[in-house]
Amino acid sequence: MSSDFVNAIEELGKEKGIEPEVLFKAVEDALVVAYKKNFDSTQTVRVELDRKNGDFHVYEKRTVVETPANPHEEISLAEAQKINPDYQLEDIIEQEVYPKDFSRIAVQNAKQIIMQRIREAERGIVYDQYSGREDDIVTGIIQRMERGTVFIDLGKVEAILAQNEQIPGEVYEYHDRMKFYIIEVKKTNKGPQILVSRTHPGLLKRLFELEVPEIHDGLVEIKSVAREAGTRSKIAVYTKDENIDPVGACVGHKGMRVQNIVTELRGEKIDIVRYSEDPDEFVANALSPAKVVSTTTNAEEKICRVVVPDYQLSLAIGKEGQNARLAAKLTSWKIDIKSESQAKELAEQQEKQAPATTEAPAAGEPVAAAAATSESGDA
Repeated sequence: MSSDFVNAIEELGKEKGIEPEVLFKAVEDALVVAYKKNFDSTQTVRVELDRKNGDFHVYEKRTVVETPANPHEEISLAEAQKINPDYQLEDIIEQEVYPKDFSRIAVQNAKQIIMQRIREAERGIVYDQYSGREDDIVTGIIQRMERGTVFIDLGKVEAILAQNEQIPGEVYEYHDRMKFYIIEVKKTNKGPQILVSRTHPGLLKRLFELEVPEIHDGLVEIKSVAREAGTRSKIAVYTKDENIDPVGACVGHKGMRVQNIVTELRGEKIDIVRYSEDPDEFVANALSPAKVVSTTTNAEEKICRVVVPDYQLSLAIGKEGQNARLAAKLTSWKIDIKSESQAKELAEQQEKQAPATTEAPAAGEPVAAAAATSESGDA
């Protein structure tokens, strides 16, 4: 080996983003393996590679004992003290050896081990790069599909989009560029495994953070997200700044901001509502686009009874109950929706079913006396 070899390792390390020392250690390990394999040696050896000129030295290691049982592993105290009078029992002696034709063998083995270590190091780098990005968003290119699973090229690594994380009805074409939400990063023997999703509510949240500067800068906060991927979603936004309209900021000029997100999600409808600490107001907002006449909340049961105009009942409930279902998810309140006619009819029924109340005593008549009169009359 030569200084050219050292330079090649350093350049390779820079190209792959791997510390050269990792590769130098790999070479030394490779030389140890090569020595034991090609010279049928069971001895403990150490290889030292000069980081400047590429020269290497092989040292056999033996333990100092009174009487050696294994001359490959041990050396007598008398022999050891011939080398250096200071050696004592249990000391480790290193002696350099000069195996014939070892340089040629070493180069072959070093190349294999280096490539193996490069692959291992690259896997480690990729894992470190993505392990801290769970719950984050990435852009990838559809690479292939196998038995319903979609594989995405993220550059240095492949991500997996399982069937249950795919938007129903969404078509994944080869070379399509899409955004995905990282749900988990696993460390496997074959390298890091990155699991992504297109249905996770976190994807919608991250898309708004990318598209809306006010959210990215913390001026507008996303309080909650409710999503039925591929059809409709609701997002509740809030700001402390009275000069900012949180809903308008998310919609953008001529609806451009939200439209970019709708396009990324292949036409998924998105309702943006204003968050409120007042549950009555929040539930009313969450049922948008329906208009609410009145709300009554029961904090113990965490249920909100809502009245809407007759002509807006179907809009408030939504197709197959979707609008009401998403509003309930968004607010974490159970929602009971009735039209004005239904609410009036229910109130009349309750009034009829209410028990008759006892007539009040005449003005000026003591309550106790009225009760006594009533008892004597009954008798």
